[in-house]
Amino acid sequence: MARRENGFKVEGVIVEALPNTTYRVQLANGHRLLGFATGKHKRQGLRFEPGQKVEVQLSEYDLSQGRILTEPRA
Repeated sequence: MARRENGFKVEGVIVEALPNTTYRVQLANGHRLLGFATGKHKRQGLRFEPGQKVEVQLSEYDLSQGRILTEPRA
């Protein structure tokens, strides 16, 4: 299966942790969106904390949600 390389990557900050490895992320321009942890993060049981900087991959079609790509730092 091919990897999705569409879209673009932006940096943001975790504002709120929601159920099911979903997070509210605020971008530098003030836009808030829903961020989903990737399968790798779910399998390893990794969590993100509010205030943590992350990299989010957004689709060019839907800017209201994105995939969190950054590894959480200990």
